[in-house]
Amino acid sequence: MRCPFCGSDDTQVKDSRSAETGASVRRRRECTACGGRFTTFERVQLRELVVVKSNGKKAPFERDKLIRSVMIAMRKRNVEADRIEQMVSGIVRRLEAMGEAEIESKKIGELVMEGLAHLDDVAYVRYASVYKDFREAKDFEEFLGELDDTERE
Repeated sequence: MRCPFCGSDDTQVKDSRSAETGASVRRRRECTACGGRFTTFERVQLRELVVVKSNGKKAPFERDKLIRSVMIAMRKRNVEADRIEQMVSGIVRRLEAMGEAEIESKKIGELVMEGLAHLDDVAYVRYASVYKDFREAKDFEEFLGELDDTERE
C-alpha cells in the first residue's frame, strides 16, 4: 500500500479489525519512510462492474462516487454514518448479485431511491429532485403527493 503522505511503497500494518458488520477489514498502517499513519479498508469485490449511462457511454462503477451522491442528499441530516455505509454496501451487493457486468445508471438510481426511502424522507426527496430532474415547484408538489399516497396505503 502506497503512503498517501510521501508515496513510499513500504508501509506496515499496525492493527486490523473487522468493520461494517464483517463486510470489510479496517487496517491502521504506518509508513516506514516518513512515519505517517493512515487507515485503509479492504472489501470483497465479486466482479468489475461497468455503469451504462443514459447517453450510452460506459464508465467503471465507483463505490466512492455512489457514497458521495448519497452524502450530498444526506447533508445536514441526522443519520449515523454506519447506516449510510450499510445502505451503500447493500446496494453494491445487490448490483454484484445481479450477475451482470454492465449495469444501467437508471437501475443504480432506483436502488438508491429505494434505500433512501427507508433511511430518511428529506434525503429521499433531495435525491429524487436530481434523479427525476425536477424543473419547477409543481414537480416537487406532484412527487410529494405521490409520496403521501403511497404512505397512506
